[in-house]
Amino acid sequence: MRDSGQWLTLSGCKKVLFVVHTEVYGQRLRELLPLFDSDLRVQVAFTVAPHAFNSGAARSLDEIGGTAVLPWREAVETEFDLALAAGSQGMEQVRAPVVRLPHGAGHIKLSRAPEGGAQGRRSVGGLGREYLTWDGRVVPAALALAHRADLDVLARDCPEAVPIATVVGDGSFDRIRASLPHRDRYRAALGLRPGQKLVLVTTTWGHGSSFSRLDALLPRLVAELPAPEYRIAVLVHPNVHAGHGDWQVASWLAGFRRRGVAVLGAGADWRTHLVAADYIVGDHGSTTVYGTLTRAAILLARFPSGDVNPASPGAALGRLAPALSPGHPLPQQLAYAARTYPADEYARIAGLISSEPGRFDLRMRALMYRVLGLGAPAYDPAPGPLPLPARLPGRAGRRPGGLGLSA
Repeated sequence: MRDSGQWLTLSGCKKVLFVVHTEVYGQRLRELLPLFDSDLRVQVAFTVAPHAFNSGAARSLDEIGGTAVLPWREAVETEFDLALAAGSQGMEQVRAPVVRLPHGAGHIKLSRAPEGGAQGRRSVGGLGREYLTWDGRVVPAALALAHRADLDVLARDCPEAVPIATVVGDGSFDRIRASLPHRDRYRAALGLRPGQKLVLVTTTWGHGSSFSRLDALLPRLVAELPAPEYRIAVLVHPNVHAGHGDWQVASWLAGFRRRGVAVLGAGADWRTHLVAADYIVGDHGSTTVYGTLTRAAILLARFPSGDVNPASPGAALGRLAPALSPGHPLPQQLAYAARTYPADEYARIAGLISSEPGRFDLRMRALMYRVLGLGAPAYDPAPGPLPLPARLPGRAGRRPGGLGLSA
């Protein structure tokens, strides 16, 4: 990025750096791009930061289109007026006021390692000192939080970061809620037939995820849920793709794809599929928790409660949602989950995701422009509905018995 000189058409712009660590973080940061629309005072640049799962980060930038990505070394040697990130790794090297935002439905997971050694307490992921400080100092200039309750967690796990925290809400929460009235249009775009039931299998990453048991779960779904009454779709967390490779994940799921299961790409906008789903079979990942915003019945295939923040919306869902049983037919279990759907309780859990419903765009834009030292543009940014999804991949039907190819 050139600071000045004969090659620039607009000079004197405030420079904003989007720091993408992983594909998931990149998806979150993309929600912020429209907040800079039409502002000729701002110039945006992108970079990919070091991370164990950053092999998918470039894909999230490719989906933006027309982006010039700075090499990490060049990015950290350049002065910026604002840096935006959903992760913490390497951010102490960035020469800019950093604004950090969360990347999931609340802070569900606990840190992998206890503070102070094996006998220490595990902090809440994203809110402990190991995420927010470097060499004894708080790294971000501002910390965006989704819910007021996060302030209490922050006060316990990293009290020195409380003065920089601002509650802004949750962008995905707002987009899903704005999209609910368009459910029928999403279902039609996905290619679902009238009356066909969409079963969305969602999995986070790691040893406690339902992905580690898909070899048992998917054969049951294929065998017990007859087509065309049911359509099965699988949404795999991008970190699984980043950790094992796209080809390997596709290879593991190839047999199920041939049997009619729609395997969604790592870059798919899962939010439209949530809105369209009749049933969600999930685990402790954020996608399952966002399902409480919809009317989809939820079954939990896995839930490692020891790895979950007990005060999170994810833990609340784990205490309430019915668990998948190995000894009962799946159609009966899905019917049970739908019949006993606890609408009021799920609404309460959804309310734990964001304490600023519908206000993320407005509050996040105000925070970013405050750090930039600029007045925000004179219009109300409002979360609109999500764009229509692509048709579900794969075949919609299977031969009797659920194990053959459709005709």
